[in-house]
Amino acid sequence: MQIDWITVAAQIANFLVLVWLLQRFLYQPITQAMTRREKEIEDRLAEAKDARQAAEEEAETLRARQAELDSEKDQILEDAKQEAQSLRERLEADLREDMESRRETWRSHLEEERESFAKTLRRRAGQQVIAITGHMVQEYARSDLTTEIASGFVARLEDMEEEKREKLADAVARSDDAARIESSVALKPGARGRITRALHKALNTDIDVHYEQNEDLVMGVRLIIGEQTLEWSAARYLKRLEGVLDEVIDSAGPAQRPATDISGK
Repeated sequence: MQIDWITVAAQIANFLVLVWLLQRFLYQPITQAMTRREKEIEDRLAEAKDARQAAEEEAETLRARQAELDSEKDQILEDAKQEAQSLRERLEADLREDMESRRETWRSHLEEERESFAKTLRRRAGQQVIAITGHMVQEYARSDLTTEIASGFVARLEDMEEEKREKLADAVARSDDAARIESSVALKPGARGRITRALHKALNTDIDVHYEQNEDLVMGVRLIIGEQTLEWSAARYLKRLEGVLDEVIDSAGPAQRPATDISGK
């Protein structure tokens, strides 16, 4: 078999031309395209990396800002709480001051009302005292004054409470001194005798009795044995009246007014 070298040479030439053509129009563009694609991918990866890094930096910045805002929020809340507490304390202080001012004003008005009421009551009391004194003077003007005083004191001895009788009897037993009788006017012998007999009977004793005049008594008689006393006088009624007045004044409100007879009957 003979080799056709021309044909072989032509085929080799055709192959070389085909390789050049493939190199020139196919392989080289593909390689360049792949190179460009790789470059584009690398660029995109770089951009993505840069974007990710930027995003992470932005996220870190946002987290730092969020932490700062949280801290500021806590501080703002604390400041608001303190301000609210301070405001409440100021309002409470103002309210207490206002209430105290109102209370003082009310007390002042109340004291004025009570003083006005007390003045009215004292005027009424004066009228009652005058009425009582006039009544007693009228009664005593119709008879002997010493007889009436003695009769009043004898009645006082006879109506004496048992507790008071026991105290006077005990004072007689413990005292070595005579009983002392003080009277607003000098008692006549007959009046003294009545009082002495009534005293001995009431206390079941024969104690000596000394009589003295005491002008401080108001139409009455006072018995003194040791530290014990027994009195019958107009002053007794006046003291009763004074006690009633004190009770009324202490318990009276600003709207009350005296309206009852306090003569002690």
